[in-house]
Amino acid sequence: MNMASVTRIKSKTPVPYELMAIHRETHDTKTFRFALPEHATLDMLPGDHLYVHATLGGKPAKRPYTPSSLPGATGHFDLTVKRYETGTVSRYLHDRQIGETVLMSGPVTGGHWVDGMATQVGFVAGGSGITPMIAIIRGILARNLNVELFLLYANKAEADIIFREEWDAQVRVHANFHCYHVLSNPPAGWTQGVGRIDEAALRGHLPPPGAETVIFLCGPPPMVDGIEATLKSIGYAEHAIILP
Repeated sequence: MNMASVTRIKSKTPVPYELMAIHRETHDTKTFRFALPEHATLDMLPGDHLYVHATLGGKPAKRPYTPSSLPGATGHFDLTVKRYETGTVSRYLHDRQIGETVLMSGPVTGGHWVDGMATQVGFVAGGSGITPMIAIIRGILARNLNVELFLLYANKAEADIIFREEWDAQVRVHANFHCYHVLSNPPAGWTQGVGRIDEAALRGHLPPPGAETVIFLCGPPPMVDGIEATLKSIGYAEHAIILP
């Protein structure tokens, strides 16, 4: 399709999107596929986000979610969402059924990837913090850009790893993609990281600081604060640490 003929959608006010498919990723994470109008795409770069709006308990609520589908896709877009018991909007999304509509606004500019910004890119994620990064990784690999990617991904247990099969497949197919998992509750025989992401893991599994390096960082706030401080102490410049 000629991209010049594609309508690019960006809305400050909430608009309804119909839920057309649901795919279970893990025991508590699902990917929700929403329909787009014909010949339309979201006006966004990988790492930008949408706001999901809902009225819950009589009160308005909204939360940001980054599409996991590739920017420029027409016909639909995907949101990958982990269900949290304390997360009212995540529980709301997990209760939706195919055919229902969900109100969303955006896309809104976030900590996104721009082609040419670096030749070595690190991704440090905890749990559902992987979701802002998946579209960036997918986009770079799908277009065979001359960029080396390093994913350092922390979870509680092996069953919590979102997109596990995809990560394994990408490592086999792309020599420029490296992935290292860290589990706080690993199974017997686990051969990768154990515990939390510490300075040794950052030094050992990310590209070194430099003019051609950026690091994307996303996860629970205490994790992000601690790792951001450690990255700076290692020598990564503040502008090279991107929080989607």
